[in-house]
Amino acid sequence: MSRIIDSVRDCKLLHSNPVQSESAAILLRSKVAAIAQRLGFSELKRENMALVVSEMVSNQVKHAGGKGMLQIWQQPGPVLDILSLDYGPGIANLSLAEADGYSSVNTLGKGLGSIRRLSDQVHVYTQQESHGREKRWNGTAILARFCPSGKQDCPVVGRHPVLNIGLYSRSLSDERYNGDRIYVRQDHETLRWMHLDGLGHGEQAEKATADLAGLLQHYDAPAETLAAVDRQLHNSRGAVAIIGELGLGNRALHILGVGDMHAHILEHDGMHNYSFAPGVLGKEHKSPEVTSLKFDQRCVVITASDGIRRNWDVSNFPGLFNLHPQLIAYVLGNIMGRISDDQSVCVASIG
Repeated sequence: MSRIIDSVRDCKLLHSNPVQSESAAILLRSKVAAIAQRLGFSELKRENMALVVSEMVSNQVKHAGGKGMLQIWQQPGPVLDILSLDYGPGIANLSLAEADGYSSVNTLGKGLGSIRRLSDQVHVYTQQESHGREKRWNGTAILARFCPSGKQDCPVVGRHPVLNIGLYSRSLSDERYNGDRIYVRQDHETLRWMHLDGLGHGEQAEKATADLAGLLQHYDAPAETLAAVDRQLHNSRGAVAIIGELGLGNRALHILGVGDMHAHILEHDGMHNYSFAPGVLGKEHKSPEVTSLKFDQRCVVITASDGIRRNWDVSNFPGLFNLHPQLIAYVLGNIMGRISDDQSVCVASIG
């Protein structure tokens, strides 16, 4: 029986720190070393992480003028992610910037190249300032990923090279309890997930979404799973939810939901946005309908709670959705998240 991933247990923001000067590296190196040791990483891995943090801080100070942050995340595995995200001018030529010896500020120019060599995986997204009428984020996001046993263990879910997932889940004001929750199950070539948002926030919202993992094991069809969630939530505060199933073998997506959550599906012909049946599971709601799609090429499915704003499309983040799902989740969560609610994003890709 496959293990169920639970975002409350397996996806954690362990530290977040603004980067305004080189001194930020001192605290961040100490934090990442302590976290990595607790998670069982080797001394060599911890040394590499400290060097990556130093390079990231240096890059942000030099190129983004202190307008950025570094985050340390635990993902299933346990995988440790170091995320650098800034609001700088972006990188004009990423391939050139990753070459040793290149620098736009008359330094040694080893930052991005060093980060790539020292990490098990590196994913980069950059966007230069737009001069059009619509204001959009500009800057650079760098994800450096470390896995205890090396690169072969880095995929968040399973080891299939074309089926992957990215998780972002953050509680209101980074408090202890998080009412947003994502359960994930992978069997062979099928990925199933349950994305929930307990009503309100805090301890009772988290409690409402707890103890539902077994439903992903017991039921296969998304409609049956959602009906079981509805029954189990009858004596709780209630929640809204999306159930998704993505199959590599049959090249099919099935998705349905209840309540104020949203989904975005990206195929070769662009992005399609979806909302769901009004109401609350465990209380009153309209009957949900399953959306089923077939696809021939790459498909990216994004589900999000109402803690993530909806007013974006592919034009706001050109090129992002061709990248690793985890980097997509981090960028959307940090840029489009509402500070007044729990926030969560699940990004599943196939192809």
